[in-house]
Amino acid sequence: MLTIDRTTARRFILGKQGLWPGRRWSGITGAEQAMRAIEYLQLDPLQIIARSHDITLHSRVLDYTPRMWEVVTYQQRKFFDWGGWLAVRPMDELPHWRVVMRRERDHDQRIRATAHDHAAAIAEMRLVLQERGTVSNRDFAMATRSRTQSYRGRKDSALALYYLWRTGEVMTHHRDNFERVYALTEQVAPAHLIRESAEAEANRFLIMKEVSFAGILRMNRTSNSFLRGVPFEQAKQIRDALLADGSLIELQVEGWKKPHYALGSDVAILAELSAGRVPQPWTPLATDTAEEALFLAPLDHVSARGRAKLVFDFDYVWEVYKPEPQRKFGYYTLPVLWGDRLVARFDSKLDRTSDTLLILGFWLEDPALGENAVFAEALARGFSRFLRFLGASSLEASAINEQLLRRNVAAISNTQ
Repeated sequence: MLTIDRTTARRFILGKQGLWPGRRWSGITGAEQAMRAIEYLQLDPLQIIARSHDITLHSRVLDYTPRMWEVVTYQQRKFFDWGGWLAVRPMDELPHWRVVMRRERDHDQRIRATAHDHAAAIAEMRLVLQERGTVSNRDFAMATRSRTQSYRGRKDSALALYYLWRTGEVMTHHRDNFERVYALTEQVAPAHLIRESAEAEANRFLIMKEVSFAGILRMNRTSNSFLRGVPFEQAKQIRDALLADGSLIELQVEGWKKPHYALGSDVAILAELSAGRVPQPWTPLATDTAEEALFLAPLDHVSARGRAKLVFDFDYVWEVYKPEPQRKFGYYTLPVLWGDRLVARFDSKLDRTSDTLLILGFWLEDPALGENAVFAEALARGFSRFLRFLGASSLEASAINEQLLRRNVAAISNTQ
């Protein structure tokens, strides 16, 4: 078993996700590289300042602009989106995911219920897709459809299309204002990928991918999602086989109670980090995170779903779905990464009539940072790049209580 300290663990998790020590990808090619490196790009339709997945890529890719991910996904066909946990995945992984699609079709009770309850609509949508090529839910007026009560849609046509998508008969051809436009799978995916890999191969892939996604994974049934499609009763046997052949290694992180796991191929990187060095492939293209703060998306894996508490001792909950009286910080609060620590958070919204980013609240973990000139400069650089990404022309920072931070951040409005 390999033992590492918490600093090494923190930097490894950040670095695997392309967040430390700084952005190492650039432009449209960099967006593709980042999407592959982070394993899953989770999608979310909500747009307050920008969509979560675009913020995720902005924090990793120099010169990223919103919707670049759509170019490499729907135009270049290098990725596809899928799943109840909606994420973009590399197209060359499709044979493994088609195993999961078939398992869901045959064993997921909600999907089986949709197949039973809406069989006629599903058959109808198959024919419509064959005739028209591409179809969206908007193509079917509510007045002509049977109403449903599902959160997946209010029309039987919506549920039918969703069923065909979840079970692999259709894929997302492109998106129109984020709404899926469907096409038959053979119209989207390369023919040689429209197949299922062997069960054992798929199970091995799914566990390895989840470990890579996390960087360091507990593989605990109740706290981790590594078993996407892997039968619980087989997980330990597969894990032990992966440990035996060196594909996985067991890790003990100082201060963490339970053993965790990492990819065997990452041993050299862990050694570099333990020695206090930055792995050469991680060299930033421009500023590092000590020079320019990064803002993490609400669904960024390093901080979402309680992970920030374990890794950074930073208690972060996305409060967008909480009633307003229950919110501690704000509707769309983003964590601030400086160096290898989460040190602050801010809530904001984008006033599109004036192209102004409004800071609604700003909170430091350590009040002393409010007088730290190095942090003030790094924060201002982060906001300057963030404004360019959002297409905003100015920033309203009066809600930042710390005078030094407010002055530095407010000054960037004059340089945009």
